[in-house]
Amino acid sequence: MSSRILIVTAVEAERKAIEDGLKVPEHFHVIAGGAGPASAAAATAAALASASYKLVINAGIGGGFPGRAELGEIVISTEIIQADLGSETAEGFRSVDELGFGNSRVIADPGAIRSIHSVLQESTDVTVHCGPIITVSTTTGTAQTAQELLRRVPEAYAESMEGYGVAAAASYLNVPVLEIRAISNAVGPRDREAWRIPEALQALTTVSHQLSEVL
Repeated sequence: MSSRILIVTAVEAERKAIEDGLKVPEHFHVIAGGAGPASAAAATAAALASASYKLVINAGIGGGFPGRAELGEIVISTEIIQADLGSETAEGFRSVDELGFGNSRVIADPGAIRSIHSVLQESTDVTVHCGPIITVSTTTGTAQTAQELLRRVPEAYAESMEGYGVAAAASYLNVPVLEIRAISNAVGPRDREAWRIPEALQALTTVSHQLSEVL
């Protein structure tokens, strides 16, 4: 069985932030698969088809739900959920699970969650949360949409655009998966002046520096 780990980011800045922190880079393969669940799924599937990996991690910056995950903090997924995959009805949004058309949730690998959470708590001063991370195809820009997403997934901690795509590809090929997000902005009204992208990228580097210790 392979000992290598595939890490999938959306963009080059995230990929570089991850690679800058890796202590044993030969144990990891880091790729920038593109923005959105479709590009992420395609890139992940292509990588998994060409080599063997023991774990897939989707990593990057993302939005945090206020009061749950604040700027600069880290969220490790317990579930990866496509929050906008379903149908609009007169009674409101219904997920593909409710409609009987498929599955919008992937359970993250519990062993990797425990290991990463433990080492980050012990070795860094970054605040780390474990909870569901939702995937959307359009990032949230209003309080109304943020409230609707929490109605659909009340337990959500963070929002991204790639997690479920990566998770779907990994699950299809029976490879364990999880998602890690460094919070760069609050989920809600779009306020670019409040974003903290450099700080979130630095938090990603801090996380990746510890991955070799436990994975």
